[in-house]
Amino acid sequence: VDTDKDDPFDLFLTSTNVRYTYYSESHKVLGNTFGTLVLQDFEAITPNLLARTIETVEGGGMVIILLKTMTSLKQLYTITMDVHDRFRNDAHPSSVGRFNERFILSLASCPTCLVLDDELNILPLSTHSKSITPLEGEVGSFEAPSARELADLKKSLRDTEPVGSLIQTARTLDQAQALLTFIETISEKTLRSTVTLTAARGRGKSAALGMAISAAIAFGYSNVFVTSPTPENLNTLFDFVFKGFDSLEYQEHIDYELVRSTNPDFNNAVVRINVFRTHRQTIQYIQPHDWQKLGQAELLVIDEAAAIPLPIVKNMLGQYLVFMASTINGYEGTGRSLSLKLIKQLREGSGAGGRVLREIQLQEPIRYGLNDPVEKWLNGVLCLDAGSIVPQPTGCPHPSKCQLYYVNRDTLFSYHKASETFLQRMMALYVSAHYKNSPNDLMVMSDAGSHHLFVLLPELQTTQTSLPEILCVVQVALEGEITRDNLMRHLARGHKPEGDLIPWTLSQQYQENEFPSLSGARIVRIATHPEYQRMGYGRRAVDLLKQYYEGLTPSLADHDTPAHTRKGDSSSSSRKAREEGTQLLEEQVRPRKDLPPLLSLLTERRPEPLHWLGVSYGVTDQLYSFWSSAGFQPVYMRLTSNDITGEHTCIQLCELNNTANADTVGNHSWLSDFASDFRRRFAYLLGYEFREFPISLGLSVLHSRRHQEGDTETDDTGSMDSREMALHFTPFDLQRLESYGKNLVDYHVIMDTLPPLARLFFLDRLGNIRLSALQSAILLAIGLQHKSIDQIVVELGLQSNQVMSYFQKAMHKIWSLLRKTQEQDLQMDTPKARQPKLGRPLEVSLEEELDAGAKDVKKTNSDAFLAALGPEFKIGGTEADWEEALRKGPEGAVSVKAGDKKRNAPKPTHNNKKDKGKAKKTKK
Repeated sequence: VDTDKDDPFDLFLTSTNVRYTYYSESHKVLGNTFGTLVLQDFEAITPNLLARTIETVEGGGMVIILLKTMTSLKQLYTITMDVHDRFRNDAHPSSVGRFNERFILSLASCPTCLVLDDELNILPLSTHSKSITPLEGEVGSFEAPSARELADLKKSLRDTEPVGSLIQTARTLDQAQALLTFIETISEKTLRSTVTLTAARGRGKSAALGMAISAAIAFGYSNVFVTSPTPENLNTLFDFVFKGFDSLEYQEHIDYELVRSTNPDFNNAVVRINVFRTHRQTIQYIQPHDWQKLGQAELLVIDEAAAIPLPIVKNMLGQYLVFMASTINGYEGTGRSLSLKLIKQLREGSGAGGRVLREIQLQEPIRYGLNDPVEKWLNGVLCLDAGSIVPQPTGCPHPSKCQLYYVNRDTLFSYHKASETFLQRMMALYVSAHYKNSPNDLMVMSDAGSHHLFVLLPELQTTQTSLPEILCVVQVALEGEITRDNLMRHLARGHKPEGDLIPWTLSQQYQENEFPSLSGARIVRIATHPEYQRMGYGRRAVDLLKQYYEGLTPSLADHDTPAHTRKGDSSSSSRKAREEGTQLLEEQVRPRKDLPPLLSLLTERRPEPLHWLGVSYGVTDQLYSFWSSAGFQPVYMRLTSNDITGEHTCIQLCELNNTANADTVGNHSWLSDFASDFRRRFAYLLGYEFREFPISLGLSVLHSRRHQEGDTETDDTGSMDSREMALHFTPFDLQRLESYGKNLVDYHVIMDTLPPLARLFFLDRLGNIRLSALQSAILLAIGLQHKSIDQIVVELGLQSNQVMSYFQKAMHKIWSLLRKTQEQDLQMDTPKARQPKLGRPLEVSLEEELDAGAKDVKKTNSDAFLAALGPEFKIGGTEADWEEALRKGPEGAVSVKAGDKKRNAPKPTHNNKKDKGKAKKTKK
């Protein structure tokens, strides 16, 4: 090389395979191995980027981070990172660079770290720089601890083909045993097994999958499909497929050929291998969203499964062999979803339907040596291995004896030994209890000005000298207080800025301009110790948090000083860094000493005045039950599912009745209005994307509080009348319902009436009708979710005749109510007898007037009767004589002197025989 004519740097570029990539496309380097990594533009670096890229460097390689010229490393404390723009909102426009401070301090603990200035002078960051020695041997070459056992295994299988040839390429005992498991599953040829391979980065997962594919070709498998987020992630996998072919003495162009992608985004990656040694065999790359094309697959290999959305991974599982491998330490925020959710579901369903699950874990690293110092430093600074350090429980205190403490973030991220231990324990709870974790969450916790941390701890002893055991961690983000001008400006453009998740979402959903101006707090995460879950600690933490923000916790803090401006909530050393003029070669970077206590009682901190407390999460049966029981009402359900977890986002709110905001919150029904409107919309949307919800979840959301508590009072909405009934049902519909209620027709006859009936029932428009839980569930599934009887049978675990029996009884109750409503309205519409118009009151009542009239009629009839009688019947004496006789006469006899003698009555004459007969009868 002529140094006078040739530029050494140009020669280096032409002779070296250099891969350039943007930070936004760093996911494409997953699964690859490099010798050197160069990171520039420090302001754009994120924890996720560090986790993705640093672990692609093999043992003996270099990681170079380029910084701008500066006079002090402490200037990095105050540098504004690009990601800080996402942390700002109207109420909290600033961020504190705690992550950068901790990152710089952590470099001193890495024994293989060098910090150089512009002139390549070594800065005295730590004493480890004096003990760095050159690497012996080639880059990436080292002997595994289990090398002897691996050699014995290779020797014992040397005469067994094709295992003996393939096992020679294994680098560690873990990898060899994983390959044997793959080959054993392949040799069974039952196509009913699922093998999961999980490990940290650099353990040889892709290599093991590549050799397993070679074994499948050797065993005669014809259709092998491979999938990954991008074909570039499969470079290592296909490299080891070719190494396996070499071990099996396959020759390119004679026994197989390669097909590379013509898509420029895939960077000339291999997408297909055609094998034609014995018969036509194919190894085909398929994109994850093309899972419908797997009908003819015999083996499906999923590499980097954690980077694929969980619903798509579920859809790819079918009646063929499935091998999947993934990193589980959360480098992309989805690693735990595979282990905590999918593998758990596969484990619970193992054996059902003949499927068998086999789990493999790799511990020994291959890309670099065991206990690699860079890997240990990276895991510590990003808390990547926090899931392996969950402390064992030492007791089970009663939740009522536990207290909530506020965590000071300046102290937590100061890189003191005790603070680091406490931080690792907090992140361990996050990793073990949550499936959506990423290294970027650490930066949100540390730098976001609107975020606060709380921990639930058991009762502390005055003599306690060790760190307390963390039972529950709560992360809160303050939201709201959006100015009206800012709100209208963004809504006019249809733009939703970063932050303030709940205010912006609800303002769009309800077209409400007043709610964003209210202040609130969103519970970002709540993680409970895995050994203490379902014991009431999470509910205790939420209750104490509500009491704190409602002002029910007595505050001993200065009431004239806002909570976010007191000591301990701002980074004082960040301001000092700009004032210090220490030279780089003389600077000593040490953790700060003037720090407030790590934990503070809630009584020592005045709460922010809030109107509401909210939560946004991926809805499941268990989570919805937890938040509903804590007093949170649902106000929003996202119609489309999350790309990562496949769950629908749900927002629930709880109104805070604190005295500071009594004039705004008191007697205001904004939350009840939101909740009522949400239930109405949810009832209509259950037939769309929400159709896949479990019946129990839909029932929990729609059942009102009075149904759950068994209250007999009528709801405020009231029951419908016959006029409203006529809007939903025709007379023919009612006749069909009556016939089905009497069990005269099949349920298909009334299917068209079930959606409005179900909506009226769940929206409390059918009065006080009561259905059992099973009847309500069946009505919801058929009427709102449009599920078939077969689907309901599978989901509820009942027989079809039982389902139809419950359904028929429910419809009979509903028809009885509809008929009663019709009868009541008909009775009300029937005209009643007209009442006389009332004037002034009468002098004589009706009863008295009737009595007087009766007496007159009786006297008139009596006189007429006496006049008609003959003189022979006349009673002598006057009235006076009779009165005298009645007064003076003896008892039992009365005598009155008669006036005239009794005259003999003339005898009747009879003109004919007929009259004589009548006379005789009369005489008798």
